[in-house]
Amino acid sequence: MAGERIYLYDTTLRDGAQTQDVDFSVADKIAIARELDRLGIDYIEGGWPGANPTDDQVFADPPALERAVFTAFGMTRRPGRSAANDPGLAALFNARCGAVCMVGKTWDFHVDVALGIPRDENLDLIRDSVAAARAAKGEALFDAEHFFDGYKRNPAYAAACIRAAYEAGARWVVLCDTNGGTLPDEIESIVRQVVADHGIPGDRLGIHCHNDTENAVANSLAAVRAGVRMVQGTINGLGERCGNANLVSLIPTLMVKMGFTTGIAPDRLPLLTEVSRNLDERLNRAPNRHAPYVGASAFAHKGGLHVSAIEKDPASYEHLPPETVGNRRVIVVSDQAGRSNIIARLREIGVDIDPADPRLPRLVDLVKQRDTEGYAYDTAEASFELLVRGELKQLPTYFELLRFHVTDERRYNAVGKLVVESEAVVRVRVGTEVHLHVAEGNGPVHALDQAMRKALEPTYGELKGVKLVDYRVRILAANAATGAMPRVLIRSRNGDGSEWSTLGVSTNIIEASMEALVDSYTYKLFKAGVRAQG
Repeated sequence: MAGERIYLYDTTLRDGAQTQDVDFSVADKIAIARELDRLGIDYIEGGWPGANPTDDQVFADPPALERAVFTAFGMTRRPGRSAANDPGLAALFNARCGAVCMVGKTWDFHVDVALGIPRDENLDLIRDSVAAARAAKGEALFDAEHFFDGYKRNPAYAAACIRAAYEAGARWVVLCDTNGGTLPDEIESIVRQVVADHGIPGDRLGIHCHNDTENAVANSLAAVRAGVRMVQGTINGLGERCGNANLVSLIPTLMVKMGFTTGIAPDRLPLLTEVSRNLDERLNRAPNRHAPYVGASAFAHKGGLHVSAIEKDPASYEHLPPETVGNRRVIVVSDQAGRSNIIARLREIGVDIDPADPRLPRLVDLVKQRDTEGYAYDTAEASFELLVRGELKQLPTYFELLRFHVTDERRYNAVGKLVVESEAVVRVRVGTEVHLHVAEGNGPVHALDQAMRKALEPTYGELKGVKLVDYRVRILAANAATGAMPRVLIRSRNGDGSEWSTLGVSTNIIEASMEALVDSYTYKLFKAGVRAQG
């Protein structure tokens, strides 16, 4: 089994587009398809020609791909129409693509109730459509909708449906767990029966699983163990309801853990983390920090015991080197941190400190104390570095915030519209000069940011390229109700695309926000190597 070829079929642009709050534009689809092609995916399903204007445009002028087969999705011919006289098939066959994938019924319940036709007629729909698709495009795939539910209810009929597609020339007969309710042991058993009892070889079978029981990846792997050699899924598990099988988890598991080969060359596997995060970025979604293989926390180590072992040999607490999939190891500092955590984290930021250095215990105690006060440095790497460098007397004083004041006014404007306006006043010392500035903003934090920029940018022009891209508030000690202490986390981005996180903690949310903003400006100046004024 190890070393055999597994073909990867990505349906992010079609099945993934059914995710709630996901809406791909033509430009999105083209860009994502190119990313998947660069990775080495075998088939990229671009959408459903004839279903909507976006997909029509994509298939009228598809992306030029180097490796992948751009594939169109549709359904078998309608009852009462011939394959040559079916508008849906016509749109499918006229699409500019290398292959077509058609979905058809294989569950007798659906044939009887949804289609309302004799079961033998459904077999004719499958045969005719697959044969016509193969003649028109050269390569046809058949998605056996609700196959596993159908097989459990009527094995003979479900098997007859997929045999009809196979005998009509389908390159791949894809067994679909459309409702996502089948379990891994059932999947494996049924696939083995399909191969052994119904005469369809594994190198002509695919698997398409949904994640309604959190088993889509496990079900796909079970099907591979049973013999299928093509796996369908989406990047980051996008898909309707609970999503589809996550290719980001499946790919390294198949290649690294199970020893299969795919269209992804080993030297391209490190692109996986980048592809996953680029999709989230395009969708304006926060990446799942705890995603297997590619999440920011997938190789994060927090406990001191773990970090001590990792320092000796990463294999002690890592199932594979993070670089294999383009990720990296993260040493977390918190109230659970020990000397090993601090030393490792300091090394990451370029600070070498001897384990016998008398300042080290102070640093460990300081981090733990700050953590008990609400400063979660595992999510704010920039504030951690500033804390450490400040304690080690390695941080210049670029400016000093002497005073700030914010007012919010709710009023009717000149055209009678009710508005809320924020105004901030800051007094900042830069070198030997004190600057007083006023600014308005879309909310108090924006107003403070604008006022601070007025004070700092004339001296430190490097701050002009910095933008606030995320702002989050976490309430600590929620049982204190409106008197609870908030923790503010700010994510900043530089003009070159680099990002960093800073945080602030206070019983006053504005003060916490200001602390995070000040850290963000300071971090940028320090990393840019700017000399402090005065």
